[in-house]
Amino acid sequence: MAIARTVVAATDISQEKMAVYKVSKNSKLSNLSGAIASAIQCGKVAEMQAIGAGAINQAIKAVSVARGMTAPNGYYLVVVPSFCDVEIGGETKTGMKLLVQSVPV
Repeated sequence: MAIARTVVAATDISQEKMAVYKVSKNSKLSNLSGAIASAIQCGKVAEMQAIGAGAINQAIKAVSVARGMTAPNGYYLVVVPSFCDVEIGGETKTGMKLLVQSVPV
């Protein structure tokens, strides 16, 4: 599959090419999707970190909206999910990390 070969591993991305967003269940969908679309159009990879079902739901919906914003300009979005450990108040919690990037069609 041609698309799978073009997806970049997270370890290959420099910090200046990465836009990191922490998502909560209260995150405003329009703001998050606009930020993702902006990052993609600037040639960056958007990384979203979410803990809990509500936050993951918001993150996935934001990707769907961002896809609608970027598709007319020729951007094909791919999401690479993984788990991550996040330190909150001295306690380690497991969350989801979603890397959103554009690949050539």
